[in-house]
Amino acid sequence: MGPEATSGASQEAAQGGIKEKLVRTKERWAGEGRLLTGMTSTPDRDRLPPGQRLVTDWPVLDLGIQPAVAEAAARLDIDGLVENPLSLSWAELMALPQEERRNDIHCVTQWSRYDNDWRGISITALLAQARPRREAAFVTMESHDGYTTNLPLADLDRPENLLATHWEGKPLTRQHGGPLRLVVPHLYFWKSPKWIRRISLIAQDRPGFWEVRGYHDRGDPWLEQRYSA
Repeated sequence: MGPEATSGASQEAAQGGIKEKLVRTKERWAGEGRLLTGMTSTPDRDRLPPGQRLVTDWPVLDLGIQPAVAEAAARLDIDGLVENPLSLSWAELMALPQEERRNDIHCVTQWSRYDNDWRGISITALLAQARPRREAAFVTMESHDGYTTNLPLADLDRPENLLATHWEGKPLTRQHGGPLRLVVPHLYFWKSPKWIRRISLIAQDRPGFWEVRGYHDRGDPWLEQRYSA
């Protein structure tokens, strides 16, 4: 084994260790109920959800792996319980109408950031093309780093949601999920997967990576749905 291969193997091992440490920490938070205030609110009453603090930067949180997804390799599949499965290359995604959104985002680790400007593709428009079957009620989503999360279909199919390619007028950086990430601003941000590659419509709910590790199945910030218990 040459030095380059050894270096690569060491880097992968280090990434794996970081990932496990992060996961163990987050699982412990869930078990301890860390950050919970026991308060609830509504977005029309309070812009900042309970227990959140406002930041002006954009903290980077992931599983310790940031996949380098070249635009040539980026694509999005929408499959499962749909009449018209979609498999769109980057070029095909970029040929679709581009839309802009401004919204606040809220992370379960307690930070919130106001007035984020996004550009990308309407997820409601893509779902309309895919034509969900009557029995479709949930979605499971998969990213290039192996991350998964789940949503009720009704929470995904909302006009404010976006498959984002740009933030604040610039292409999304790798660390923030570029070239393509989902933005679902009304839920905690772990429900907005980075580096998204697949959305599957299903009849029964299927918990994702964090949901099987003690995190809430839906994640409404104003109801402080951080954890499952």
